[in-house]
Amino acid sequence: MPTLSSRAALSLLALFAAQFALPARALVPDAGPVTPAVPTAVDAPVALLVDLGSGQVLHARNPDRRFMPASVTKVMTLYLAFELIEAGRLDPAQVFMMSPGVARNWRRKGSTMFLDAGERVRVDDLLLGIANVSANDGAAVLAEGQAGSVPAWISAMNRTALALGMTGSHFGTPNGFPDEGQTFTTANDLVALARAMITRHPDKFGYYVGRAGFDYKGIAQVNHDPMIGRVAGADGIKTGFTNESGFSYLGTAQRNGQRLVLVVAGVENGRLRARVARAYAEWGFSAFDRKPLFPTGAVVAEARVQNGDSLHVPLKAGGPVAINLPRGSDSVLTATVRYDGPLRAPIAAGQEVAVLEVTAPGVAPARIPLYAAEAVATAGPIDRIINAVAGVFS
Repeated sequence: MPTLSSRAALSLLALFAAQFALPARALVPDAGPVTPAVPTAVDAPVALLVDLGSGQVLHARNPDRRFMPASVTKVMTLYLAFELIEAGRLDPAQVFMMSPGVARNWRRKGSTMFLDAGERVRVDDLLLGIANVSANDGAAVLAEGQAGSVPAWISAMNRTALALGMTGSHFGTPNGFPDEGQTFTTANDLVALARAMITRHPDKFGYYVGRAGFDYKGIAQVNHDPMIGRVAGADGIKTGFTNESGFSYLGTAQRNGQRLVLVVAGVENGRLRARVARAYAEWGFSAFDRKPLFPTGAVVAEARVQNGDSLHVPLKAGGPVAINLPRGSDSVLTATVRYDGPLRAPIAAGQEVAVLEVTAPGVAPARIPLYAAEAVATAGPIDRIINAVAGVFS
């Protein structure tokens, strides 16, 4: 993600102005059912609801407060596994064994897939067990099997977290079992993790996450996710609970091309967590008009390029661009492209180089990553001359 510390701004193309000429309420039909209320701070001391496509924060309460994520920690273990599979360093068909050391520490400890010392299990089953029945033993077997030791895996988790910008997080176990506060995170960090998992590994996310349960060795267990099967479009992700942390949840749902991610933490019991999670999801989908700005593939703007065979590079988003406005609002939108500029060649097609920031009164800004629509090579001698002349008259 480009930094925004040294900001250069461009005017958007005429397409953007044309889109804004339409009032928001003309683009979306009447709300219909009464919009659910936002859960209170008493019910959910920590809460965050984000539109994943636009990055727009729909609701936030203490999003940077640190808390113990309990089993939500396993989302980082899953993400790290997906990254390793993509890199060819882990194979779902691999077989790992529960070592005597892992068995001493994790056999039948908390949520389990009932592994025994010396038992051999496929990585595919470990990932399904971790994702859907919160297998503490499965996470430890995976960690030792791939990294050589559980501490080595935990070190990789923390390096991965930093690479994702999760500066408010630290992991002390692969599964979130109580560790005297060594493991902590924030709602903002968990949304960043969910975004990376869903956007970088959509196929793996779709295959492993969000099943109704998991049957291993003839032992059928259900997934206790509060939204799967209860909220239309819900994929779930992961629940968490310990006596120290209370009840937490990281979840997602998608409807009509819009994906929301939500985090709640510090909830006092499981039934309340379920109600709060469902209320946030339904509120997020019903309380806003989603105003389309650009279709998939549209060139949004262009950015200046230094030392390239072209003076500018066209910019496009990764998909359709929309912003959420309070239902019935006719707010005037303002959009700016921000990047560290001028950009320096070479630039690869598809490289993330800028951010489209869309603002409106009364709502949090949407920040959509922008990518180079075409490659820009380093300028040769003739290109430099042409660009120098063009620069004089631009």
